[in-house]
Amino acid sequence: MSDVKRYAAVVEYNGACFHGWQRQKHHDEPTVQAALEAAISMVANHPVEVACAGRTDAGVHATQQVIHFDSPSIRSDYGWMMGINTHLPDGVSVQWISEVSGEFHARYKAQARRYRYLIYNHPARQALMHDQLTWWKYPLDEKLMHEAAQRLIGTHDFTSFRAKDCQAKSPVKEMHHIRVERFDRLIMVELECSAFLYHMVRNIVGVLLPIGQGRQPVEWMTQVLEARDRNQAGVTAPGGGLYFVGVRFPEEFDIPCSPWGPALLEPLIAR
Repeated sequence: MSDVKRYAAVVEYNGACFHGWQRQKHHDEPTVQAALEAAISMVANHPVEVACAGRTDAGVHATQQVIHFDSPSIRSDYGWMMGINTHLPDGVSVQWISEVSGEFHARYKAQARRYRYLIYNHPARQALMHDQLTWWKYPLDEKLMHEAAQRLIGTHDFTSFRAKDCQAKSPVKEMHHIRVERFDRLIMVELECSAFLYHMVRNIVGVLLPIGQGRQPVEWMTQVLEARDRNQAGVTAPGGGLYFVGVRFPEEFDIPCSPWGPALLEPLIAR
């Protein structure tokens, strides 16, 4: 194809509607990638493949996922967005789209990714948003959780928080930011890292929960990290409370994907 242009898009999705991000070759379960490729291909009038900034597991949501695709088709930014959203199923939507430099790559140009994990901390489970918040019925001390989380800041070998099926070449990553904050019944764990290993966020939360509950000391986080052994860590927290909320790219690409969301959290953070 001649005169091919590259487009970047910011995508939001409810992971409960899909069997993860990645297109499945031999399965019928719906995935976010397959839905996007089908919709974009309809608008572009040719087969399209998309790449993303960070693949998410089944049940995991996104407010600021970034993708890119190539096409010679001529459409306005508004035309692309409205056309694609018309063909997308419920639970996924393009929030922004624009032509970008051919040098841009959603995955390889990303300098950092940010996630937020939301815990509904109350004795009774919630009826609303039951697949978008993780319920924890036992009282949690978010200050202890925050103190323990700070031990992960910096460059470390995160093998203890790496799932056995992880395909990353190295377990060494740089954690730029991590905080734990309470908003009434909601507890947010926010993490920014150069890149994340498979199940890394959920496994970190799996260590923070017993610490917050008082069943393990704050020092346990350091012990788990230094063990470099997944068997020494805690459980893998459920995927329903996890959100991919932002990506950091070089400023030259001008992608509007600063950390944001989910929508219910923004007014609380802004207070």
